[in-house]
Amino acid sequence: MDDFYAARSGPIPPLPWPTIPPPFSRIALFSTVHVPLVHPLFAAKALATIDHVSHGRAGLNIVCGWNPSEFGMFGMTLDDEGYARAAEWLDVIEKLYAADGPIDFEGRFYKLKQAITRPVALQRPRPVTMNAAFSPPGRDFAANACDQLFTTFTTIEEGKRHIADIATRAAAAGREVGVSTVCHVVCRPTDAEAEAYYEDYALTNADHDGVEQHMSSKQKFSGSHDDESYRLYRQRFAGGVGSFPLVGSPETIARQMAEISQAGFSAIALSFVNYREELPYFCENVLPLLVEMGLREDVMAVEAA
Repeated sequence: MDDFYAARSGPIPPLPWPTIPPPFSRIALFSTVHVPLVHPLFAAKALATIDHVSHGRAGLNIVCGWNPSEFGMFGMTLDDEGYARAAEWLDVIEKLYAADGPIDFEGRFYKLKQAITRPVALQRPRPVTMNAAFSPPGRDFAANACDQLFTTFTTIEEGKRHIADIATRAAAAGREVGVSTVCHVVCRPTDAEAEAYYEDYALTNADHDGVEQHMSSKQKFSGSHDDESYRLYRQRFAGGVGSFPLVGSPETIARQMAEISQAGFSAIALSFVNYREELPYFCENVLPLLVEMGLREDVMAVEAA
């Protein structure tokens, strides 16, 4: 998404700290925000700060919430107005960034008097946004207001249907929306080693009671996975919260990631059991294969040039 960020960022003013060295200058920082629990003026101020600190590489994952127990901790209840509220919430942020001075705002959900945020975000009309929507109203919100849809899938073929669905909804709004996904990774020198470890932690030694509680709650309230996911892929919920598994040798995982890319996904968020031990191995052994496949830039060569 580097070109996307470059196109969205305005001129970067001089900063009182050193220039961010490579490769950290390429890292984007996404904040996940529960719309009903965070006021848009506060979010606009915090997001602008992150955008400046990251030199225009802030991102915003807009979520409307699904867990009644979490909302109960804040003395709030979930309702059916989540995406209508989110649309107004984002509208407030864009108006704050576009204004030359304080603004008044009178909406269904928010009422602001002489509201202002300084500095404003570097990206316009606001930092890149994504939304993890599964329901039709959520998909419509993502199609009308966001830059990326963040979604799960059970099979790559089924993932293609998600991409086609959001493309149709976005086209109706005269827009284009990218689609990102999430996968959990178990990468070892051989497929057999990876599969053995995956079975050990996600089946044999899984917290089965915890998995059952999580799955039943998600299925009842979130709508973030299709019914087949809960019926067929219990191991995926123990292994990576229901996401698609990338399990195998570096060659196997690179091939699977290529298939996901070819299906039309623009980005993959990756999770590991132990980042400190597993991420370096992944970077050393999988990323070069993605460079060879033309799916990733040779970052070191670009920075050296």
